[in-house]
Amino acid sequence: MKQATTRFTRFAHGAGAFAARLVHGALLSAGMLALAIFAASHLDGDAHNPLDAALSEAHAVPLDAAPYFDDAAPALELSAEMLRVRDYVARRYRVSAVALEPVLAAAEESAREIGVDPLLVVAVIAVESSFNPFAESHVGAQGLMQVIPRFHMDKIGDEAGEDALFDPMLNVRVGTLVIDEGLRRYGSLQAALQYYGGARSDPTAAYYRKVMAMKQRLQTAAGRSATASADA
Repeated sequence: MKQATTRFTRFAHGAGAFAARLVHGALLSAGMLALAIFAASHLDGDAHNPLDAALSEAHAVPLDAAPYFDDAAPALELSAEMLRVRDYVARRYRVSAVALEPVLAAAEESAREIGVDPLLVVAVIAVESSFNPFAESHVGAQGLMQVIPRFHMDKIGDEAGEDALFDPMLNVRVGTLVIDEGLRRYGSLQAALQYYGGARSDPTAAYYRKVMAMKQRLQTAAGRSATASADA
């Protein structure tokens, strides 16, 4: 997986497929809100994210009409640390804090299931896509965590459509499982991240160092002490 580049034609196709998937179930409806507010947050000024040109004439869904606010939708519960990370990421990447909440909640839940630091998952998202849910690389890596579908169908599910990884919550879950796979195969975080980045043969471990540098910035934003950061 390499740093994401976004193409307008794939954005249009992916957006349609993504919207169709998100009408099913309360969890996926949260992703619809993320898409709507993500688009709205890029309408003013020069945004960091490369979707600006594609979204320049988009119209945000009114908040009171968004399916996320359905009574059946699950409540989002971010930890105090992740709330501070949310605010930092929103400022740094110029993405709506509300749009980030379901993504960060998915990162916390998925990370805790496999026993890793949730900030590691958020760091990978930052490095891979800069929080762009429609990012796609030239080798076909998709979504927030830039997962290549053909390599991870066992984690995605055979019933999923070809654009399933443009669903932010599914993408985060699958990406976290790829990290877990690397840990189980290779036994160390450095090796797991180099595996994730498709750079196991790199003697400089540049991908690992890039992710860990981002994780350190997130830990600072989260308000962790130096001791806690060293132990995480």
